[in-house]
Amino acid sequence: MSTFEVPAIDLTPWLDGTDPAAVARAVDNACRRVGFMQILGHGIPVDVQDGLGAAMDGFFGLAPEIKNSYRISGANRGYSPPKSESLSLSLGVESATRMNDFFEAFNIGVEARSFVGLDLDESDYGINVFPSEVAAFEPAVLTYFTEAARVARVLTDIFCAALGLEPGYFDRLTDHSVDVLRMNNYALPEGTVTLDGELTGMGEHTDFGIVTVLWADHVAGLQVLGTDSLWHDVSPADGALLVNLGDLTARITNDQWMSTLHRVKPPIVDGTIRRRRSAAFFHDGNVDAVISTAPAFLDADGGLAYEPITVGAHIAAKLAGSRQGKANASAVREAARVHSARAQG
Repeated sequence: MSTFEVPAIDLTPWLDGTDPAAVARAVDNACRRVGFMQILGHGIPVDVQDGLGAAMDGFFGLAPEIKNSYRISGANRGYSPPKSESLSLSLGVESATRMNDFFEAFNIGVEARSFVGLDLDESDYGINVFPSEVAAFEPAVLTYFTEAARVARVLTDIFCAALGLEPGYFDRLTDHSVDVLRMNNYALPEGTVTLDGELTGMGEHTDFGIVTVLWADHVAGLQVLGTDSLWHDVSPADGALLVNLGDLTARITNDQWMSTLHRVKPPIVDGTIRRRRSAAFFHDGNVDAVISTAPAFLDADGGLAYEPITVGAHIAAKLAGSRQGKANASAVREAARVHSARAQG
């Protein structure tokens, strides 16, 4: 029986300069074997994390009609109600239960107007809305957003060292990055439940961009697909953040680093539904950046693994699947892994 583990990596030796090479080696190992890691020593204060959790609790506890007033059509911002998305379609795969995902979410992110002097289209970024009904929601969420952005950029610096890329390789791809914070609430009513089918909290998917920094509580639900094609439960250690790679980093490394499939099952513990929350910070890259495989990872015999693509085009295809029900026909490799896992039960 194979063993599965999400490695825990302390970033302190990188940040204080005592042993950055050891951190780079550990990250390289995790990204090649699993595509997920949990990081300690990230430096996000506990009170900032608690403030984020309180803001999420305040918003998701509002009446449905108030939450729905923050829906924004055609933009990756604002509120998404339960069963309005199907993440597996971002890979071109129909949900196994033919039912959309049972979570609700609220998104904020960078805005085009944040980048003074650049002629960027706001439709590629989005305009934030903040619920006035929740005291301190905006400052609490923006404070956490700033901290998560810092952590993501520390990670891309480590990636350069771990991959043998020149320092700053990711800077040219991320100086006006489409960064989004998605706050998730798995909106099944709490209590005892008898399931008559396979409910889906969040369908099988890979993340779209460069790297994701995930804050999550300790309620069960998150599952990661291992190289054994089996799903494994994952929960962060105390004080840790979960980190996983996105599709664009897999493209840069020609799949030597893994954009790992993951999903969320309904948070049920001993037959009882538990509330589960998470907040994913997506560091996705500049909308106009062209992502191609780095020369060091080109296979002369096998040719290119992926054709070059802009960040904007890639994200648009994925979002059209998850939010608009248009199956993404370009995610051939990822879809094959989903089908393989389903075949194994």
